[in-house]
Amino acid sequence: MKSWIAAAAVYNDRRMLTILFLGFSSGLPSPLLFFNLTVWLKDEGFSYASIGLFSLVGGAYAVNFLWAPLVDRLSLGAFTRCLGRRRSWALLSQIALMTSLFFMGFSGPSAGLTFFAITAIMVAFFSATQDIIIDAYRIDVLAPHEYAAGSAMTVFGWHIGGTIVGGAGGLYLVALFDWRTAYMVLASLVLVGIITILVCREPDAFGTEEYATQAGTEADRVNRHPALRHGAGVFLASMYRASRAPLNDFFERLGGTALLILGFILIYKIGEAMLGRMSGVFYRDLGFSHADIADVAKLYGVTALIIGGISGGVLASRMGLLKALLISGILMAATNLSYAWLAVAGNDFPVFVFAVVSDHFTAGMATTTFVAYLSSLCNNAYCATQYALLASAGNFARIIYASASGFIITALGGSWSVFFMATAAAGIPGLLLLLWMMRRFPPPEITHSAK
Repeated sequence: MKSWIAAAAVYNDRRMLTILFLGFSSGLPSPLLFFNLTVWLKDEGFSYASIGLFSLVGGAYAVNFLWAPLVDRLSLGAFTRCLGRRRSWALLSQIALMTSLFFMGFSGPSAGLTFFAITAIMVAFFSATQDIIIDAYRIDVLAPHEYAAGSAMTVFGWHIGGTIVGGAGGLYLVALFDWRTAYMVLASLVLVGIITILVCREPDAFGTEEYATQAGTEADRVNRHPALRHGAGVFLASMYRASRAPLNDFFERLGGTALLILGFILIYKIGEAMLGRMSGVFYRDLGFSHADIADVAKLYGVTALIIGGISGGVLASRMGLLKALLISGILMAATNLSYAWLAVAGNDFPVFVFAVVSDHFTAGMATTTFVAYLSSLCNNAYCATQYALLASAGNFARIIYASASGFIITALGGSWSVFFMATAAAGIPGLLLLLWMMRRFPPPEITHSAK
């Protein structure tokens, strides 16, 4: 019992409070691009297929690894000298995010779908950029054995910002006012992340021995090519350091398992991605009001998410990441079936509560262990780029799966029960691959070293 209490004691740390607020900032834009946006489009009379395809506006989350090297290494001049590399980039992205959210809320889909889509893409781009820095900051300030706890606090903060405030709060604002007002109010709450960045400390990852060693390795590789020492070659060398070196390090460290890991990341949360995109539409089809959805899906659900997230962090610390991923994945797939039950039951409030709470609890467990797993795969010298690469792989897969969900439910003739059974079955390949990896390769367990 004491060992479990000791595993949970890490949450009592000032760094965890900073990670909590940064998680809030990371989560806030999500419902405004996904869940709440699907409800808005449903209210405007768009088809299932159109709503599903609109998830593609979040494509920036799937490709943010392309500019992650710049975020990892590029200095912003006096701005960086004042705040540090992580904080300067975070503040810049947050200011741009708040501005783009104001434009998105002001336009709305009825004012012109093309311009609305452009503003949504801008929100996704700046939100994805912010995520690069927040994820890197978390890895920079924590020791490896604290990754699971840090992931749990990230999930906690993310769902306070994304699920309670952005999701439920947004729906309550819609019930009181309208969609545009809701988006404008929520845009102002990006100030929470801005204030957090201004008061927190810059991590010292760039002054560590690990960073110096990697920098030396990069320099040795560049010095083998005299052309890279002068003129345009200097620029090319800097681009190598920013992009090629992190990828080289990742594949050299993990060898043949790297591609298997990427494959696992691509398929682990297929079912959850398909379910999540259409859940808001499903609730409205069953006749639940905006307030009903806010009460259950966003308030009861987020409580279950938080408990599940913390449970996942403790589970990973005690049992290891891969075992925790397996348990979480099995439960996540199984609870998708509760939505099939709800589809059969119809507008049944207790079943609605049960489906949402059970699904959100297991989703919280899975997200925490998944984030911790990705963090454990990163070299601190390149954590922004490497984590962005891994997260982008998962985001790319989820966006593609989500974009197809509207077509799938249409092809099934609107049979929600069959659709949700399919989402449960979709999680099986990822679990089978994970089992094979656990037997064939040693798991990247969290070590109990200090930074």
